[in-house]
This record gives sequence, structure tokens and C-alpha cells, in this order.
Amino acid sequence: MDDRLPIVVGVGQITQRPGAERPLEPLGLMAAAARAAEADSATPELLTSLDALRAINVLSWPSKAPALDLAKALRVAPREAIYTAVGGNTPQWIVNEVAEAIHEGGIDLALIAGAESMYSARKARAMGVDLGWSARGNPPPEVGDTRNGVNEIEAAHGATIPTRIYPLFENALRAHYGRSIDEHQRAIGELMAKFSAVAARNEHAWFQEKRLAEEIATPSETNRYISFPYPKYMNAIMNVDQGAALIMTSVAGARRLGVSEEKWVYLWGCGDATDHWFVTERVNYHSSPAIRVAGERALSMAGVAIDDIGHFDLYSCFPSAVQIGRDALGIAPGDPRPLTQTGGLPYAGGPGNNYVTHGIAAMTQRLRGDRAAIGLTTGNGWYVTKHSVAVWSAQPPRNEWRRTDPTLDQATIDAEPHPEFIADPEGAATVETYTVVFEREGAPGLGIVIGRGARGRRFIANTPHDVSLLESMTQREFIGTKGHVTQSSDGKNVFTPG
Repeated sequence: MDDRLPIVVGVGQITQRPGAERPLEPLGLMAAAARAAEADSATPELLTSLDALRAINVLSWPSKAPALDLAKALRVAPREAIYTAVGGNTPQWIVNEVAEAIHEGGIDLALIAGAESMYSARKARAMGVDLGWSARGNPPPEVGDTRNGVNEIEAAHGATIPTRIYPLFENALRAHYGRSIDEHQRAIGELMAKFSAVAARNEHAWFQEKRLAEEIATPSETNRYISFPYPKYMNAIMNVDQGAALIMTSVAGARRLGVSEEKWVYLWGCGDATDHWFVTERVNYHSSPAIRVAGERALSMAGVAIDDIGHFDLYSCFPSAVQIGRDALGIAPGDPRPLTQTGGLPYAGGPGNNYVTHGIAAMTQRLRGDRAAIGLTTGNGWYVTKHSVAVWSAQPPRNEWRRTDPTLDQATIDAEPHPEFIADPEGAATVETYTVVFEREGAPGLGIVIGRGARGRRFIANTPHDVSLLESMTQREFIGTKGHVTQSSDGKNVFTPG
């Protein structure tokens, strides 16, 4: 066996339930998760041998130097302590990077940890309570892609946050599948009900409640529309207090440190890729060339096919992310294999950039109990933008371990043709995809359209603020609608049907 094969040897997850007398800030949750990972390894004082620490970007309450502060909290002195950029793909990408460094001999023992205390921070702010947490900082990321996820034109038209952008993909998927609005709502309700059922059995899940497909898919007083077609129960829940950590080393390192082979889970293959960066630059809104290429790379490196995978944890911030990932990897819609180990971001919890650390921890525990099986995890950053994939098993890999430089695969994706984008369209136009953003009180407030104009050029626009029009867009298919696009007096593009 290759003594430098990278393995996970310890995993830890912490969920801080509402009502905690002295809730921990993210730094405290990271430290608790790291200690839980050390305990999971069944190797006392394992963390004292750390030579590398990676802290996943914190949104809710970052300290002034999260990686260094975590090292201090753990009373360890790694040779390097690094803080990452924003992105839901980041934990998987960091695992892939660390695995390569372990295999090349640059790292012996690494801790990867992240956490959010969004629930406690928001509650304390609303109540005017000082929780006595450490001084909040704005630390610069040290690794990762720091580009903004949206451009100025997208932002000007309201396409600014995940709850407004992922619905653009969902409506495009509906048209791609050839379903009516009601048919598609039922389908994605059934898809997410399976995730909810897994969360109900997950001791670390934020919502340990099994919801039925109809309940998830149907708007109600407790399940209001956020942006069409997503009611609240289809959205990632960031208002959580959760932390997770992984400890990685090599086969040789695990033997030297005395970690039992029962704890080892091998990284067989990995891939990383990025789609055309901005949403308005995409090839289309129902597929991801980057997930396809990253998945093919991970499976090829592992020497397996998608049919060989027994367990999945696909990134699941919204139903569209699940479907696009599933389709890109070649998993059939009716495939009986569960697509999550945790229950996913809407039910198990979506702690900022750190969900995938929980997914990998759950996958590790699953494979320890099913030692002949192979697992696959994915991470997704920004808006179906940044992607990382990994193949895992409790058995040693079949192939020689060799990670391909991601820039080689990236060149293939960058060459994918996509429609020309025009900032100031004028004239006849057709809707390519769209969403309706709802106000908190339940009324439709903003229509966002991505369309095609002259010579197939793509644009982004808003609809007129006409409640009857916005309501009709949630009841009748709006994709393919023809109309005209012009500029308003404030410089925004306006698409008017008819």
C-alpha cells in the first residue's frame, strides 16, 4: 500500500440547540467539533500533532483571525493555520487540496473545521443581549477564489442572493423536463421529502421532523413563498448553530500516531471545476458542465463508475442544486439510492460555508459501517458556480493516487460556448427563465427575467410591478413568453410581455 494515501481518521459534529444558557460563538463550536473529531479518532492527544489547520469562512461571527484563534483555543501550534474564502464548495475543495499535500508529503496531520452561530447571533441582536463573544473581525481569506458571485448588472435587477437566484435554475429545469407547474411542484416536493426523512433520523439535524411532499411543496401560512417556485421549506436554513470538523492524515501518519484502521476512510478520487462565473454567462440554466467534468475526474481517478457508488451526499441548498448535480453525475431521476447522508441544507441545516464538512463527516461514519461500499460527496459554491467532488471508501483505493491539476479540466469548461450577454437590450425578446420574489407579508414584489433578444443575445431584466402579472407568472408557464425589453428612467431593463 502507498504509505502516503490520504485518509480521514476523525470526524466531529456539534449542533447547539435553541435555549442554550451560554451559547457558543462559531470559534467555540469549531473547537468543540475539533475535540469531538479527536475523540472519534479514539487517539488521545491527537490534535497536539497537528501541523496544518484550515478554518472554513465564517459568516455569522468571525473572530479577528479564525484559524489562529482556533489553534489557540485548542492549545495547539500547527505550522500553518489558514482561513478560507466564501463558498459552499470550500470544505470539499480544501479536503481535496489537503489530500494532495498529504500525499506529496507537505502535510502530516491536518484539521479542517468550520461553524456558524447564526441562530444565537440573530436572537441576541433582536433582544439586545451581549453574549460576551470574542471581538468580531473582518479577516481576509488566505486561500480560495474571492471573486464576487454576482456582477453589477445582475445585482441592479435584484439577482443578489441565493433565494432569488436558485429559483431561476428551478424554473428552467421545469421547462427542460417538460412539466407543468403543478407537476414539477409535486416532483420537487417528493424529492425533498426524501431529504427531510433522512434529517428526521439524524441526531445532528436542526429540524428532526419528517415533512410530507405535499407539505413541502404547498405554500401556506407557515410555508410562504420566498421566491417562486420555492416555499420556505425548500430553502436552505442558515439560521442554525452548528459546527463540524475533520482530521486527515496519511496511512503512514495514522500508523505512527496509533489510529486504528477501523477509523480510516480513504479519499479515492477528487475533482474541482468552476462554471462560467456569472449567472448571466451560463451555457443554460438546467445543467452544469463543471459538475459533469469534476464528477468525471473524481470517478476516473477512483477507477469507478457512478453505478458503483453506494452512498451519496449531494449539495442541497435548493432542489435545483440537487437536480443539476444528479443529472450532471449521470444519476437517473428515479434512482433508489438516497442522495443525502444528513438530510440536506433545508432540514439538517445550512451553516454558511460549512455544510459539506457535515456531509463528509456523515459519509465517513456511513462508510465505516458499510466497509465494502463507495461514497460520493459534492460541494457547490455561490450559484451553481464552484464545484468540488470526492469519492470515498473504507477500503484502500484500486488505482494509483494521483490528483489532476484542476486547471487542466477548467480549460475544457471555459471553452463551453454560451450566449452573448448584452447590458442594455432593446426590442423583441423571449423569456429564457424567471422568478418572482415575494414580500415577507406574502405578496409578490419583484419579477426577475433572464431572456433572449436580437440574435439570441441574453439579457437580465425586471417585469413591471404589476401584481396581477406577477401572480400569473406563478400560475402559468412564463418561460417562452414573448414581449419587449426596454430601459426605464432609472437605467434598469424592463421586460413587458405581449
